[in-house]
Amino acid sequence: MSNQRLKDKKILIVDDDEDILSSIDLAMRAEGAITQGVTDGNSAVSASHSGNPDAIILDMMLPKRSGFLVLEKLKEEVDAPIIVMITANEGKRHMAYAQALGVDAYLVKPVPLHRLVDTLVDLLEQNDADQKTQAAEA
Repeated sequence: MSNQRLKDKKILIVDDDEDILSSIDLAMRAEGAITQGVTDGNSAVSASHSGNPDAIILDMMLPKRSGFLVLEKLKEEVDAPIIVMITANEGKRHMAYAQALGVDAYLVKPVPLHRLVDTLVDLLEQNDADQKTQAAEA
């Protein structure tokens, strides 16, 4: 594939369902991303700190620490990664809470992989553009 839209972007995938994790991993790597997968909330926080990902795909329902607690912890940081939360929960309260915590996108499962990739590409491009604007203004 010549047009790898996520080339060299570091993506952390957090989902306790191994099938979902491997499907997302395959889709991200097909787009050129460097991926890491973890299956619980505590591992997500430590993998984010040690790996410094550009973006995180985060399931809401996780063992050891919920996706909301992971989101809250990571968005407190100065250079927080882009976080896309995925969940089977269609409740509006959960979406509103995730947005209040600073989630960059909230997608309801089953998420078509092309939509997940497109969402990440758009968010990363916007983030890169924002950083260039800030650098030019500095």
